[in-house]
Amino acid sequence: MSVEPDQLSTMINHAVAPAFMLNGVAAMVAVLVNRIAGVTQRIRSLREIDESDVARAWLKAEIGELRKRERLLNSALHLSVLAGIGVTFLLLFGFVVAFMGYRHEPGAAVLFIAALCFLAASLFRLLQDVRLSQSEHDDHRER
Repeated sequence: MSVEPDQLSTMINHAVAPAFMLNGVAAMVAVLVNRIAGVTQRIRSLREIDESDVARAWLKAEIGELRKRERLLNSALHLSVLAGIGVTFLLLFGFVVAFMGYRHEPGAAVLFIAALCFLAASLFRLLQDVRLSQSEHDDHRER
C-alpha cells in the first residue's frame, strides 16, 4: 500500500473546517448542558414549594412549560452530539481514506452535510427554547 503525500497533505488542509466545527459543536453542547441544568434546577425549586404557601403556589404552574423546555433542550443536546459524532467520523473517514490513497472528498462532503443538518436542527431546538423562555419572562412581567 502506497501512501500519497499529496493526498494526506490535502486531507490535512481539508480537516481545518471540520476541526473548527467540532470546536463549535463542543461549545454548543456546553451551552445546552448549562441551560438544561438551569431549567432542571428551577423545576426542583418549584416542586419544593408547599401547597399551603398560597403566595407562591401559583408558581408551580410553570412546571409544565419548564418540562417542555427541558424536552426541547434535551433534543437539541442529542442533535448536537450527533453533529459532533458526524464531524468526528468525517475526520476519521477522511484520514483513513486519504491514507489508503483514495479521494476522500465525496464521502467527506456527505458526512459534512449530515453533521451540518444535525447542528442546524439543534440550533432550531435552541431557538424554540429561547422563545419559550422569553414568553415565560413576558408572562411574569404581566403579573
